[in-house]
Amino acid sequence: MADSDGDYVEELSDDETAHQVTRGGGPGTRSRKRGGLSSRRGLGGGQSQRKARWEDLQRSWDTVVEGADGSINSTVVGLLDAGKRKRSLRDTTPLQRGIIRHLILVLDLSSAMAEKDLLPTRYLLTIRYAQEFVREFFEQNPISQLGVIGMKDGLAVRISDMSGNPTEHITAIQQLGVQEPKGHPSLQNALDMVRAVLYHTPSHGTREVLIIFGALLSSDPGDIHQTINSLVNDRIRVSIVGLAAQVAICRELCMKTNGGDDSTYGVALNDSHFRELVLATTTPPVTRSAKMSASSLLMMGFPSRIVETQASLCACHSKLTKGGYLCSRCSSKVCSLPAECPACGLTLILSTHLARSYHHLFPLRNWLEVPWNDAGKSDHCFACQIPFPPVPDEHDRVSAATAVNSGTTTAPLAVMAVGTTTSVSSRYECSVCHNHFCIDCDVWSHEVVHNCPGCLSAPPPAPEHLHNGTAAMANGSLVSGDEMELG
Repeated sequence: MADSDGDYVEELSDDETAHQVTRGGGPGTRSRKRGGLSSRRGLGGGQSQRKARWEDLQRSWDTVVEGADGSINSTVVGLLDAGKRKRSLRDTTPLQRGIIRHLILVLDLSSAMAEKDLLPTRYLLTIRYAQEFVREFFEQNPISQLGVIGMKDGLAVRISDMSGNPTEHITAIQQLGVQEPKGHPSLQNALDMVRAVLYHTPSHGTREVLIIFGALLSSDPGDIHQTINSLVNDRIRVSIVGLAAQVAICRELCMKTNGGDDSTYGVALNDSHFRELVLATTTPPVTRSAKMSASSLLMMGFPSRIVETQASLCACHSKLTKGGYLCSRCSSKVCSLPAECPACGLTLILSTHLARSYHHLFPLRNWLEVPWNDAGKSDHCFACQIPFPPVPDEHDRVSAATAVNSGTTTAPLAVMAVGTTTSVSSRYECSVCHNHFCIDCDVWSHEVVHNCPGCLSAPPPAPEHLHNGTAAMANGSLVSGDEMELG
C-alpha cells in the first residue's frame, strides 16, 4: 500500500500559513505552502528548502581529532593542557596592590540556594567552594584577615569573627552543612553588619566584601541606595558572584563601590565557572586613589616559636598549650601566626608570610610557547626532567598541519595541535633564563611558588668592578671592602 501522505491535501488557515514546515525529501515528503496545497515530490524548482531548528545540531565529538592509532587519548590530554594553560595566563603587569586585606565573605543561606541547577545543590556547592576560598585566600594573603557572614530569614547572621586563622573559618562553614536554607536574603542588613565589622580596621589595609548571592530579590528594611553611598564613603569594595541571573541592584552596588568598574560582578554559568569567579578574589585589588597609595609605616613583630615544659594559657583563646609564640613587645603568648596580639595590638607575623605576599606586586611573567623550530634546544623539562616529544622533521610538521586543517586523522602529529593556547611542541620558555618547561611546571611555577626554577638555580653574576678586595653584586649591595664603584 502506497504512502497516503503523498495524496494528502489540506486547507490551511491564515495562522497556519505563517509556519511552513519542511520534512526530508523523498517520495513521502510533505510541505505546507501558502496556498494550502502540499506537493508529492517536495519543493519544486527554485524554492530553497528550510531546515528545522533541531536539524542544526553541533555535536562536541564531531570536532575531535583522532590520533594515528584511532584513539582520542592525545586529544583529551591536549584539551586538559589547554585548560591548565588558560589558568596560568594572567595579567602580569606590576601594579600597586594592597597586600594587607580585610575581607568579609557573605554567604546566601536563603531558600533560593536549595535549587539543584548546580549539583548537588547551590547550598552544598557554595559551602564546598567557600572552604576552598578560605584556604586559597590565606595561602595567597597570609597577613590578611577574614570574616564570614550569612543571610537568611531577612537577617544577617554572624558565622565567624574577623581573624587570620583559616581553621576557625573552615570549621564554622562546615557546620552550615547540617542546616537547611530558608527565608529570603537581605543585602542591606548584611552590608550594614559588614560596615560595623570593618569600621575599626586600620587605614593601611583594604576593606573588601565578597557576596555569593543566589536569589533574585533582597528583603531590605530601608533604602539600600543610602547603604551603598555609605560603603563608598567608607572605601569598602564589594564583589558579587551571582548564581541565578544578573540583578540590577547587584551591578549598581559593584560599580559604585569599585570606581565605576562592574567587572567584579559575575554570574556563574556552571560549577567550574562558579569556582573561578570565587577564587579570582584571592588576588589583591589594585589601589586606585592617592590616599590609598600613600606610603605608611606599620610596626610588626616577628616572634620565634617556643616549646615549654609545662602548659600555660594563651592570650588569644585562653587554652592550655605548651607551644606558641611570644609577642615581641609584651611577651604574651599566642597559638598561631599571623595574629594580632590580644594584649598590645601588635601585628605578629613570620618573615615567610611577608615574602609570600610580595609576589603580588611583581608577578611572574607568562612563559612563551616554543615552536618546533626552537624545540631542538631541549629534550626534557628543566624542572621535573620529564621527556618532551621528539622533534619531527619538516615533512611530518607539514603533514600534521595539513591534517588538522582538513580534519583528517592520518598524520601522527595532528593531535598535538589541539587547543589554540597550548604549545605545539609541549614546551614553554621563560623569557629571562630561556629554559624550557612542561605545562605542569608552568602551572606550578605561576600558581604555587610564583618563581621560575631556572632563574632561581642560575649562578649569581660575577662582580663587575673590584677595588682593593671590594666586590659589588649585580643588585648593587656591598659585600666587603671600603670602596665600590657601581656599573
